[in-house]
Amino acid sequence: MILSVLDLGRLDYVTGLALQKTLVELRHQQRIGNVLLLLEHPPVLTLGRNSSRSNILASDELLAKRGVELHEVNRGGDVTYHGPGQLVGYPIVDLRSFTPRLGAVEYVRKLEEVLIRACGDYSIPAQRVAGRTGVWTLAGGPVQEKKIAAIGVHISRGITSHGFALNVTTDLRDFDLIVPCGIADRGVTSIELEAPSVPGMENVMHTVARYFGQVFEQQILWLESLEDLLPSAGSSPAQDVPLAVPKELKRLRDENPTHFA
Repeated sequence: MILSVLDLGRLDYVTGLALQKTLVELRHQQRIGNVLLLLEHPPVLTLGRNSSRSNILASDELLAKRGVELHEVNRGGDVTYHGPGQLVGYPIVDLRSFTPRLGAVEYVRKLEEVLIRACGDYSIPAQRVAGRTGVWTLAGGPVQEKKIAAIGVHISRGITSHGFALNVTTDLRDFDLIVPCGIADRGVTSIELEAPSVPGMENVMHTVARYFGQVFEQQILWLESLEDLLPSAGSSPAQDVPLAVPKELKRLRDENPTHFA
């Protein structure tokens, strides 16, 4: 089974949401296969379905002053932060395409395993913490575990969206704007702080993609552009017209030519 992977660079959050919505619908229609989007976002706070507005510590005025957007979304989990230096992954996969079919809990555990293995490549011992979704550094002595990766997913009729956020060189001071994931008694950390040497974002991106392929038992295929997901309607007179690039995809491409060219 093939997993198409796209590096979208830095992408604003609203465009990322619209892109996910489009790809989820295409996956429902079986017009594309499983996809993993890898990207960074400008500073943004997102409130999941189970979130509490009280976990945002900053005022609306402060958020506006610092250029931090705020969005309510349909993923699971509480409030989280995305920003430069953080690798965000949005898998658009059909859980029914795996044998045996994956359930929601097993899917999240596999995402955690991907990130635990990736951290291990940079000599960072990482773990799960019972009752808390995400990936954490190991606790030792008086040192409590710290969260290095957050996970929040949405599943619609077997198709996943949203995903994970791994702190690479993230400015962790931005997490002071919130109670990360609603957990007040644990801090956050990054690969930059925990690893003996700091890898580049591209290196981390390829590491995560490689382990995603291993854990989910999928062959990784890196694509040059978003349109490579779809056959071209003009390539053959017999080509089925519905396989043409959808209008929504064209609009996103035209509005963001740097990412979708």
